[in-house]
Amino acid sequence: MMSEAAKADLLDECEKQFCLLQKLQNAVLSADAESCEDTDKSPDHFSAVLAEVEQWQELEPRFMSNNPEILSAVGREEMKRQNAQLQMAVSFWQAKRDTLRNTVKREKTLLEEKEAMLSSVSEKVASLQLENSQLSEHSVLQDMKRRIQKVKDYQSSLLETLSEMLAEHFPLPDPGGITDRTKLAEPDMDLMPLNEILELLTNKTLETPHEPYVSIDDRFWPPYIELLLRNGIAVRHQENCNKVRLENFF
Repeated sequence: MMSEAAKADLLDECEKQFCLLQKLQNAVLSADAESCEDTDKSPDHFSAVLAEVEQWQELEPRFMSNNPEILSAVGREEMKRQNAQLQMAVSFWQAKRDTLRNTVKREKTLLEEKEAMLSSVSEKVASLQLENSQLSEHSVLQDMKRRIQKVKDYQSSLLETLSEMLAEHFPLPDPGGITDRTKLAEPDMDLMPLNEILELLTNKTLETPHEPYVSIDDRFWPPYIELLLRNGIAVRHQENCNKVRLENFF
């Protein structure tokens, strides 16, 4: 806080500067009036005004009081203003620094995750390459043979199950119970079971697909042939009714 004497000194200096300002303002107004009345001297007057403006621009600013107390008070106010501006700048850059730190932290976490993923994939690729290099042609062939044998065993199991099911539900007729309608031309000839008929038709289709028909003889029990035809499993030859083939299921 300034003393009363310093305040009075500052007020007196302000009064002097205000009087000087009024004096200059009156001079400017009178100069404008004279320039309007005397138009012949206007170029010289304009040059003089420009020269005066240049002098004011080159003039070093001077503080209006030399009182140390006043200078100290003004300095403190200026320091406070500068300090407030610097605090605002510091707050702004601190906020920006925190934002950059968070961004760097997120990017670092993301980079670590990508590096871990890359390391895992690289290990997996190396393991597969090592396994592939150790896998010889012989082992591949042996594995293929094991798979083929497994499929064959499964096929044999299915065929055996199918044979048992057909033998149980579609047995061969009892020779003593054959009626005159179903009596064979040659009683001594063995009848072919239904599963063997299906196997014969299947093998014929696979081995000679261009000629898949099988000729029917006395070994084929007519009810079996009729069963296959009625259920869409077999088809007769269009020109020879004594030939049948397996129906196309694809």
